[in-house]
Amino acid sequence: MSPLIAALSRLLPEKQLITDPLRRLAYGTDASFYRLIPEVIAVVEREDEVQAVLSAARTHRRPLTFRAAGTSLSGQAITDGVLVLIGEGFATCDIAPDAWTVRLGPGIIGGEVNARLAPLGRKIGPDPASINTCKIGGIAANNASGMCCGTAQNSYRTLAGLRVVLADGAVLDTEDPRSVADFRRSHAALLDELQALGAATRTDEALAARIRHKFRIKNTTGYSLNALVDFEDPVDILSHLMIGSEGTLGFISRITYLTVAEDPFKASALVFFPSIATACQAVIALKTRAVSAVELLDRPALRSVQDKPGLPPLMRTLDNEAAALLIEVRADQGDLLSQRIDAALGALTGISTVEPAHFSTDPATCEMYWKVRKGTFPSVGAMRRAGTTVIIEDVAFPVELLAAATLDLQALLRRHGYHEAIIFGHALEGNLHFVFTQDFGPAAEVERYARFMEDLCSLVIDKYDGSLKAEHGTGRNMAPFVEREWGQQATELMRRIKHLFDPDNQLNPGVIFTDDAQAHLKHLKPMPVAEDIVDRCIECGFCEPLCPSHQLTLSPRQRIVSWRELSRRASASEDASDVEADFAYFGMDTCAGCGLCSTSCPVGIDTGELIRRLRGRKLGAISRQIGQWTAGHFGLATTLARFGLTTGHAAASVLGEERLARLSGGAWKHDMPLAGKAPSQHHGAGDPVVYFPTCGARIFGTQSSDEAALPDVIMTLLTRSGYAPRLPDGFDTLCCGQMLASKGMSAEAEQMADVLADALLKAADDGHGGTYPIIMDASTCSARMQQHLAGRVRVLDFHEFAHDALLPRLMIQRKVGPIALHVNCSVRRSASEEKLRRLLAACAEQVVEPAGVTCCGFGGDRGFVVPELNAHALRKLHDGLPESCCEGVSTNRTCEIGLSAESGRPYRSVAYLLEECSRGAANSC
Repeated sequence: MSPLIAALSRLLPEKQLITDPLRRLAYGTDASFYRLIPEVIAVVEREDEVQAVLSAARTHRRPLTFRAAGTSLSGQAITDGVLVLIGEGFATCDIAPDAWTVRLGPGIIGGEVNARLAPLGRKIGPDPASINTCKIGGIAANNASGMCCGTAQNSYRTLAGLRVVLADGAVLDTEDPRSVADFRRSHAALLDELQALGAATRTDEALAARIRHKFRIKNTTGYSLNALVDFEDPVDILSHLMIGSEGTLGFISRITYLTVAEDPFKASALVFFPSIATACQAVIALKTRAVSAVELLDRPALRSVQDKPGLPPLMRTLDNEAAALLIEVRADQGDLLSQRIDAALGALTGISTVEPAHFSTDPATCEMYWKVRKGTFPSVGAMRRAGTTVIIEDVAFPVELLAAATLDLQALLRRHGYHEAIIFGHALEGNLHFVFTQDFGPAAEVERYARFMEDLCSLVIDKYDGSLKAEHGTGRNMAPFVEREWGQQATELMRRIKHLFDPDNQLNPGVIFTDDAQAHLKHLKPMPVAEDIVDRCIECGFCEPLCPSHQLTLSPRQRIVSWRELSRRASASEDASDVEADFAYFGMDTCAGCGLCSTSCPVGIDTGELIRRLRGRKLGAISRQIGQWTAGHFGLATTLARFGLTTGHAAASVLGEERLARLSGGAWKHDMPLAGKAPSQHHGAGDPVVYFPTCGARIFGTQSSDEAALPDVIMTLLTRSGYAPRLPDGFDTLCCGQMLASKGMSAEAEQMADVLADALLKAADDGHGGTYPIIMDASTCSARMQQHLAGRVRVLDFHEFAHDALLPRLMIQRKVGPIALHVNCSVRRSASEEKLRRLLAACAEQVVEPAGVTCCGFGGDRGFVVPELNAHALRKLHDGLPESCCEGVSTNRTCEIGLSAESGRPYRSVAYLLEECSRGAANSC
């Protein structure tokens, strides 16, 4: 153990110190194309822990980097020293009574903040594309912006106050007069120097003018020097210098934003132009109108998404020189929206378009338009050659020069052989993003990239006096070019600021400043071919907030990073023992396989599919035989499972539930269900419908013997609604195979699904060439059979059928509530969550969905085998439920077992709630 790690181990709890090679490798990457493996990872939950880690790193002369979500695109969230992870203790949110300000910790996700502000008609100003993943610490430290916020609503402009920990451990809270007064005394020299720098800068008219000119457009290259000309009080200068400083000046432990309006009325138009020039002419005209966003897309960008379903057919017929603008207007009232639409259309009068511009207020149409914009980046990532990386750069030009600059940028990309490149961007601010693929393996390819970067600097700086980094931060990528963009005088000013705050260059060295002109070509991240289903991964991290094992072991991104390294070592015949052993638990055992990662992945990767494949490869002969026996004798397997539950309850009656839970390693749950039983066939009149009670509902019964089993409840609801449920022949011996598929036994699982499919098709045959509806009572199983029977018959999960077919036939008496709702991963993946929410709203006046709870982590049997995964995934559940909430609902039996155990409240199928609310004589209508 190194002296540094020994020191940190005395300062932090063991679980907050990460030293194993696997996780250090996994945290050695961010969303950029760089990699640095940290010596140690320290998870901080409180401000005093930040101070302690700073002190230890300073004592042992090791560099230190703060990391929030790790979605940074320029390499500013990695280090080979101490990587400080911002923990959930900093995920705080305090909304002012009028919602005009919000006080936030650096560990909360931006999208979660907006979700809390939305009911109040407000949001934070910054709106980066990664807002559902990135955290406030990164948003502020990078001065991230986005499609709508421009330069008027970024962190710099909407800053109301902050609390910062400096390199020496000192704390300044700009909203606390006492803290400010104490700081003015303790750090008078620092403040005096800042005040002098500000005064000298404002006096130097040429320098002040230069700074104002640079920030007229988006600019995150270097420090926020506009603080020196915008403010005179050194405390104000200091607080605004922290914005965009990328963790090189201190740690923002809290920030207060001025919120902005979230207008409820919106309209969008996708307007096609014959050329970039005419599109940019329209941008200049629109800049004087009240438009919220204007996104420019060049022809290659449009071509990359033109074949996606629902997009305008016109896109496929556009000329090679064509371009498009995606325009959005917003207002707080419908009449004002109409006025703004008319004004935007008026601005386009006289400008040539491929077809007349038209605004739509239909949410579905607007969503289709925005798919064009949001689908461009992932389209390049999905089409790239395996082993290459995707690079997304962002630059800014004076908007009046945008047309010429865009054409020059297109030509530059072609000249360097990046023929797949696309360009899109926030046109109102002159901000362009361009995406291309790059292979950093061969030296010749690295040299090609180096030549391109040199020419890019010449184009952006020398020809157009633009910004090399508009909103992604300087990072390591542009650090060698800061002086070239800003000039010697301004850059020297930045270096003086850095030395004032961090004289030992301890905080994130190599970021923003470097003396190495080749730094941007070093520490390049390898992207070896590993597995076809994940080779498209761009390591952006968008998957992480939804993953139940994130921050317990590994996230989907980190599993892919780890497997890539293991694959690389295997290919090179290198020893991998230092990471391979840990990957079994961190990478495979604790993956729930829920697939939620695919719903947020820009290229649709389901990392659970990778893990299931790897589990299958690891299976031994005995495990295979057990799987094959289960597939061929599932009726007997069901009987054995019920017997096991009965035996467990007998043991619990002797030992006690808590002791049995300890002895079983957490597999025995609080309020474990009794053994279930198979329902009886229904004999009666009604509209035929096929109902398959899944094995989870047949094996796991109720919490008490006087409660009806789920299959019986559903049969009751169906008959009450005028349906005649039909159970497939031999249903108690059937299973969809999901339980084996999750273990990597794909062949055996398919065998079981085939047998079930035959039984379902036979039961659904109406004898006249048609089929009766098929419903199932577990969302995971429903999703599997929906895929398996796609194109042959429609399979519905119970909540879908209840919403579509039962609600119209039932008289509902709503419960007051509150009732907790858990939307499980299968419902989310099938995009049927709104039906579930509407079904619940029909039954309960007050519904609660705890924030920060996605997949429950039970993962079939993971909740029994790896109970810590279930506990971690639901760690926010209990605090997210009000004390008055006494029950919860979901749509998967095993999920409900875990939810009940972790919340201390009974969770049951939504069918129970619907049955309770629809009781009464002659209810059917």
